Amino acid sequence: MTLEWEQVIVHSVDPAALGQWWADALGWVVVHSSDDEFEIRPAPDRLPGLDFVRVEESKKTKSRLHLDFRPDDQAAEVARLEAHGAKRVDIGQGDQSWVVMADPEDNEFCVLGQRRQ
Repeated sequence: MTLEWEQVIVHSVDPAALGQWWADALGWVVVHSSDDEFEIRPAPDRLPGLDFVRVEESKKTKSRLHLDFRPDDQAAEVARLEAHGAKRVDIGQGDQSWVVMADPEDNEFCVLGQRRQ
């Protein structure tokens, strides 16, 4: 049996707006857009992707699944994402080497520090 990771589903009140925000933040391309769904990928033929799917209710609690990103320069990437509309959030992480942030619909994600060699 073989499994291929296709995508991560992100529930969203406004899939097109949130999906476009992530496409811009990651430099990814839009591969599908409809009233209820907006899918992005690193390249049209590259997986996995992020698929934003419409739900009526907004996020109410801490996300049970989130994405981690490891940039070359954590401080510069956090500043770039803040300028793009992300915000730093406290989910009880305390003093850590990573920065917890949230997208415009309050979905948490982490910007990690440099990889240890």
